Amino acid sequence: MTTVLRNVPEMARWSAETRRLDLALGFVPTMGALHAGHFSLLERARRENDRVVVSLFVNPTQYDDPADLEEYPRTFEADMEMIESAGVDTVLFPKYKDLYPDDYRFRVTESPFSEELEGGAREGHFDGVLTVVLKLLNIVRPTRAYFGEKDWQQYVLVRDMAAAFFLETEIVACPVIREGDGLAMSSRNVHLTPEERRLAPEFHRILTGGENPEILRRRLKERGFDVDYVERRENRMLGAVRIGKVRLIDNVGI
Repeated sequence: MTTVLRNVPEMARWSAETRRLDLALGFVPTMGALHAGHFSLLERARRENDRVVVSLFVNPTQYDDPADLEEYPRTFEADMEMIESAGVDTVLFPKYKDLYPDDYRFRVTESPFSEELEGGAREGHFDGVLTVVLKLLNIVRPTRAYFGEKDWQQYVLVRDMAAAFFLETEIVACPVIREGDGLAMSSRNVHLTPEERRLAPEFHRILTGGENPEILRRRLKERGFDVDYVERRENRMLGAVRIGKVRLIDNVGI
């Protein structure tokens, strides 16, 4: 049965006991509203470690729009069903004051990559992401932490932060999990209207077109998307679009 720990000292004691027993600890940080993409992370963590921890925390410091924060789904009971079915040992379910006793006076800031792409569209977003991830990694002190490649920029920033601060945790990238029609799984997909949901898979289809970013941006606009960006970084084509009130991100390997 999965144990729920609701504060930092409890989690720190549990983690210390795991290390004392010389057990490998896998960690999956989430904001809840779990779907099959999250489940794939939990399954991999379960396969590769002796114990697994998942955190459920809707992190307010990574939001620049209070309305977006308010609309994020809170589905604790359903999340716990998935977590238990994946064989997770422990859930960290903290409150804001547990993770931010300083009320966000101190934060992690990176430049210039965090100011591009998602960071260019969402001011301060990655300060909040990197700060909360660093806190969680310091609390849990896992052997490995698992991040989905749908949020590719986030994964790269977390990976590089862990290296820059000499953290012992291995940052593991996991492939994007998609619906049958190609749409990347996301907690935001539940906000799509039926008509928007029918259009949404075109985002991935166009992004895989193998063209230059300008051509892809034009094709997305022609299909009715509001385009935030389409950019190439390293071996990835990354994009962000809006359909109605919903903002979708995706990336494909080149």
